Amino acid sequence: MNLGAKRPPNGWALLPFGIFFILYISTFIATGNLSNMPISVAFMVTAIIALLSISKTKLNDRIALFCRGAGNETIMLMVVIFILAGAFAGTAKSTGAIAATVNAILFLLPPKAIMASIFIAACFISMAMGTSCGTIAALAPIAVGISGQTDIGLAQMLGVVIGGAMFGDNLSFISDITIVATRTQGCRMNDKFKVNSLIVIPLAILVLIYYIYAGMGIHSNTQTMTAANVDWLKIVPYLMVLISALSGANVMIVLVLGIVLSGIIGLVGGGFTIWDWGMAAGQGIVSDMGELIIVSLMAGGIFELVKYNGGIDWLIEKMTKNIKSKRGAELSIGGLVIFTDLCTANNTIALIISGPIAKNISEKFGLDSRKVASLLDTFSCFVQGIIPYGAQLLIASGLAGINPIQIVPYLYYPMLVGIGAFASVLFRYPIKYS
Repeated sequence: MNLGAKRPPNGWALLPFGIFFILYISTFIATGNLSNMPISVAFMVTAIIALLSISKTKLNDRIALFCRGAGNETIMLMVVIFILAGAFAGTAKSTGAIAATVNAILFLLPPKAIMASIFIAACFISMAMGTSCGTIAALAPIAVGISGQTDIGLAQMLGVVIGGAMFGDNLSFISDITIVATRTQGCRMNDKFKVNSLIVIPLAILVLIYYIYAGMGIHSNTQTMTAANVDWLKIVPYLMVLISALSGANVMIVLVLGIVLSGIIGLVGGGFTIWDWGMAAGQGIVSDMGELIIVSLMAGGIFELVKYNGGIDWLIEKMTKNIKSKRGAELSIGGLVIFTDLCTANNTIALIISGPIAKNISEKFGLDSRKVASLLDTFSCFVQGIIPYGAQLLIASGLAGINPIQIVPYLYYPMLVGIGAFASVLFRYPIKYS
């Protein structure tokens, strides 16, 4: 592949992303239902536009560039996680582990406490695992089951899980984005945690209070659950998944453990053969995660094309050229993270791109590296937690069988985090680090 010199900054290179949003806007105007535009079709059109938008380059070279982006290490790691998550969900559903876990939750917790409890569980699991995707993969099937047994809307229940997952990912010491944010800014993780917690913990408490209040009006669609209604053996896979997640185990180990335990308990319980196990895992991968895997690969390829065509450089140049104050410097860093995350649909990649630039801005304007690292992490979690084509919403929607757009109005915590991040810049909070 011989692509020649790197392209100069070019605003038109961002056209594919504009087309992507226009597709959804026009679909809503024409039909009033965003689910009429499958996200895989939207990305297919976007990928074609991205391939055609590069001039003076052979088509074979453009395709090779697209494939290089689709096959980068981060995208491939995500795909492996999606495959394992699908296999776990399929096996757990087929053996009755999900239904048993839902029944156990309904037995142990009154319906009024379910949303608040699931939010807290998602927060701690995500902090322990360091990944929002793994947390959502583990809890989304349970959220689907709870929604079916109560009058909590499915999209709203998924919003609870995603919100908690993004909170934990933001504060976790082993999260990719925490590692990238602190390393690029040259500060310690615990110092970044102190600044970050001052911004987001009050917001999480506000959301938790709302969930407690909203829970007052929740009713179960089933009769009172008793201990006899719960198959306690079948909740072991989810119990072990949660314990291993809280212990900080690697997300892939956690998911493999869930697959193995679900299958073994299904075999022991009878009526579930080794062939059923394989069929259930395969069905979960293809049905629940097939579109997600396709979209992730296409997103990586599109970003590589846009980057090569000068789109990302143009964006960075425009975002940083008119900085005049510390407040303006922090806002430009926030804006840089937001747009790179919107373009890449991956907050780790967004911070890898924007982190070194943020460091230069920080040194030029005398910003506190701990505050900058916190802003990088927080702004990225805000965007990643609400974009319908990001891995978090795609996993949740894939496991629930709904369009990710339907979840967006219920993402209270990520939206509040965005407001909080902007407020921390505008009002110079926390004062000690501003």
